[in-house]
Formats: sequence, structure tokens, C-alpha cells
Amino acid sequence: MSDFLTIEANLRCAMRFFGLATGSGDIQPLPGGVAIYSGLDYGVFNIALLDGPVDTGAQGLEERLSEIAKYFSSRSSRWSFWLCEDLLKPHDRRRARQVLQDFNLRPISHPPGMIATGLRPPEHDLPEIEWRPVANEALRRSFTEITSVCFEIPYTIAQAVYTPERAWQGDYQGFVGFAGSHAVSIVAIVVDAGALGVYSLATLPGYRRQGYGEALLRSVVRDFQERTGIQQVVLQSTEAGYAMYRRMGFRDATRFSVYLTR
Repeated sequence: MSDFLTIEANLRCAMRFFGLATGSGDIQPLPGGVAIYSGLDYGVFNIALLDGPVDTGAQGLEERLSEIAKYFSSRSSRWSFWLCEDLLKPHDRRRARQVLQDFNLRPISHPPGMIATGLRPPEHDLPEIEWRPVANEALRRSFTEITSVCFEIPYTIAQAVYTPERAWQGDYQGFVGFAGSHAVSIVAIVVDAGALGVYSLATLPGYRRQGYGEALLRSVVRDFQERTGIQQVVLQSTEAGYAMYRRMGFRDATRFSVYLTR
């Protein structure tokens, strides 16, 4: 499987989390794509993705978006669309921007999809960090609070998604990192498409630039690699995390464009 297909397939598996977490959501396969409704009127948690390459140009993309828009029209006025650009032929990508605009979608970010086979050794000493799987109410609450602060998500929205026990019974496996007795970092791992997908990596502002996020990521990934035998690690990078991921041995393999309804 091409690297970009591995990254994209792992992401689709990870996004199912939002359709399962609240108990009032839905995951709906559609012609050429999938729509994931969180049960909340919060656009970034109502997500649509393609489920494979578009071979019929902009018209094919338009047909898929029509099905997605129809699905969300009766559920939420706000939804987002994650486009792996390598699913489009190069000459169709420019036209795709106009198609997406016609569906009232505006770009909000362009995260690179990155991949590594094994991680390089750290360039400097990292702090000790204890980590625990999100397996009880207190840890779900810690994951929720750090998510809300670090990703600027309203607490009530984060609470509805990340605190239910049912949210953590699928492929999305969350972990909280501790500095002493303080919960300072979070990360989630999704095992799918022959890769370990990294999601929700974040560190509280007061503990940033001290290596806690990298220490947590390395420790959790190493544990999964030892238990599963899977060495490939994939993620979508934020601008803030890009330099760290490059140092760790990740390379760009594709690019995503994330769109949100206006």
C-alpha cells in the first residue's frame, strides 16, 4: 500500500471515534466516502472523508460532496471535510478548491501527513513521564481538560465527546502523561492499515518546551511497537509540532486540506 493510502486509511479509522463517543452520533458509508456525525452541532467533530481515489475528476468529487452535504443537511449545519490531496489527480486539485467553495466549505488548515518506520533517538535528554491508559473517570476527565485547553475546544463540547466510557471502547486508545502527580500531556493511538496512528498529542502550556510531549509519544509508541510488532507510525502534523516530528524521523508523505462549512 502506498504511504499516503496507509496514512489516509488510519485517519478514517481514527475519525470513527467521533461518531461513537457521545452515544447520539452516527457513521454513514456513502458513495465514495464516509460521513461521521458526533451528535453535536460542532463542525470539526462532524467529519466527512473520501474512501478512495477520485478517478473522474472534479465532477466525481462534486458527486461525492453532494451525498455528504445531503447527509449532514438534516443533522447539523456545521461539518468539516478532510481531503487527502493525493486521492485527486494532480490536474484536478486546483479545480477541487472551487468545487469545495461551491459547497460552502472554506479551508482552515493544511496538515502534512507524515510517516516514520521506527523513530530516531532523541537529540537531548527527555524528562521522565509516567503514562496511564484512559481507563477510568478521573483519566477521562484529565484527557478532556487537556484537550479543551490545548485545542481550544469549548469544555462542554470536549466533555460530551471525551468523558463517556463508551468513547474509549473502540480503536481510539487514549493515554495521559504525568509529571509527578500532575497530568500534563495526552496522546491517542489507533492501530489500523499496518500502522500506528498518532492523534491528540498535546501538552499543557505550563509544561511545554520541556520534552513532555515527545517523551510521552516515544514511550507509548515503543510500547505499541513491542506488543504489536508494527513499526510504521503515521500522523497529521500541526505547525507547532512539525519540527519535533522531523527530528524524530518522520517525513512528509502526503498533504491534507481541512475544510469547514462557513
